[in-house]
Amino acid sequence: MEYNAKLRLFICVILSLFMAGSGFSEERIHVIRQGETIYSIARSYGVNFQEILTLNKITDARTVQAGAKIRIPGAAGSSSAVSPPAPQSYGEYRVEKNDTLYSLARRYSISVAELLDMNGFAPNYVIKAGEKIRIPAQGIASSGQSGTQNVSGQTGGSGAPALTGSTTRLDPSIKWPVKAKEISFITGNLHGVQVTGELREGVKSLTGGTVVSAGPYRGFGRVAIIQATGGYLYVYGGCETLSVKEGDKVIPGTELGKLGIDTKTAKSQLFFFVYRGNTPVDPAKAPRA
Repeated sequence: MEYNAKLRLFICVILSLFMAGSGFSEERIHVIRQGETIYSIARSYGVNFQEILTLNKITDARTVQAGAKIRIPGAAGSSSAVSPPAPQSYGEYRVEKNDTLYSLARRYSISVAELLDMNGFAPNYVIKAGEKIRIPAQGIASSGQSGTQNVSGQTGGSGAPALTGSTTRLDPSIKWPVKAKEISFITGNLHGVQVTGELREGVKSLTGGTVVSAGPYRGFGRVAIIQATGGYLYVYGGCETLSVKEGDKVIPGTELGKLGIDTKTAKSQLFFFVYRGNTPVDPAKAPRA
């Protein structure tokens, strides 16, 4: 019982560090303007769009109408209205042969979720050659193009704060929870790495163990914490969805959830931390199965 109490206390300490690192201020009220979407609003405030949906009990972002008031995630406290960011403006893009929502999102650094939202498309919608779709107008300027063009804007998803330091060269001998494209060190209140992968890629547990915490944490998307043998805690953040819950047993390779997108970097990034006792461990050197 004493050990479990200490473990629970330490998990609370880790999660409080997440909150400290996120840099959020007061909760705010935003009045939706014509042409805005949940995703564009989330990007403007630098928060996770999923947190806005959860906080406001919105099940379908496309049903939100101009004039509606929504709460913007922040520290518990004031809900006073603030001056909102400038409304998002849009351009028009004519779909070409072989285009997909995913390829356009990657080409112009915008999330698939935001493309779906701004066009009112269902999650499984397939675009067709010749079809005209909406894209953020700043993509036209950044591409140096005008008129009906192949352009775009930016970001969507997990919304964690920019805690990243320098990017390090990939070591192919090191196994990561996702297929790593890029590794960046995290500095500040937390010590770990950001691992860049693919949107909605499965996040795999590196060890066996027990899920001791699973849920959304402001600024880090959905987070799963695994207690492994040897007194290690493995923290997997930045997930769009989780497929495990507290108390579940996992084995090496168990999928913990799907990777989301960081609204600040417009990349799909896993926030990965390892602790032993009260001490952070270099995630590259932590035990793997």
